[in-house]
Amino acid sequence: MNESVEIFNWTLSKAQIVIEVLAIMAFALSGLIEAARHKLDAVGVFVAAGLTAFGGGTLRDLLIDRRPFFWVEHYYWLWVLLLVGLAAMAFMRSHTLELTEKAMQWPDALGLGLFAASGTQLALVAEMPALVAVLMGMMSAVTGGVLRDIVVNEIPRAFSDYRPYAVCAFLGGWVVVLGEAVGLNSTVTLVTAAGVTIALRGAALLTDYRLPEWRKERENR
Repeated sequence: MNESVEIFNWTLSKAQIVIEVLAIMAFALSGLIEAARHKLDAVGVFVAAGLTAFGGGTLRDLLIDRRPFFWVEHYYWLWVLLLVGLAAMAFMRSHTLELTEKAMQWPDALGLGLFAASGTQLALVAEMPALVAVLMGMMSAVTGGVLRDIVVNEIPRAFSDYRPYAVCAFLGGWVVVLGEAVGLNSTVTLVTAAGVTIALRGAALLTDYRLPEWRKERENR
C-alpha cells in the first residue's frame, strides 16, 4: 500500500523573512555584547554571536523538519553578520564603553519576541498541535540565549533569572495560536505576538518583577 507523504510549503512570506532577519540581528547583537563583556577573542565573539543568532532557528527547523535551514537558504545574512561583527568589534575597541548586563538584555528581549512568534507560526503551518507549536516557538526563542550563556561560562539566564523569560515566549506563542484560530491576518498575528512577548519581557525588566524563588536557607546561628 502506497503511503502518501505530505509536503509542506516552506516558502516564507515577506513578513516572516523580515521577522526572522530582525530576530537574528537582535540576538547577534546580544551575543556580541555578551562576548565583549567577557573579553573573548575574535573567534569567541563570532561563535557567541552566531550561536545566539542561529541556534534557536536551527533547532526549530530541525524539530519541524524544515529544509533548508533559514541561514542556509538565505546565506547572505552570514556575510551581514560577519561585517556587523567586525564593525562592532572595531567600534567597541576604539570607544570606551561600559558594557553592562542591561545593554544585552534589550536586544535579547527583541529577539525573544520575534523568534517566539515566527517559531510558533511555522510549527502551526506544519500542522503541529497548538501546545506543541507554542513549545517549539518557545524553544526556538530561548535556545540562542542559552547557547550564548554557555559559551561565556554562565548558568543560562533562561534557567536562573527569576524575571519571566521563557514564560513570556510561551504566552506570546498563544497569541499566535489565537490569531490563527480567529482568522487574523498572518502578518498582523506575527507582529502582535512578537509585540506582546517583547512588552512582557520589557515590563519584567523595568519593574524587576520576579517569579517565586526558592526559599533561602537560614544562616546557621
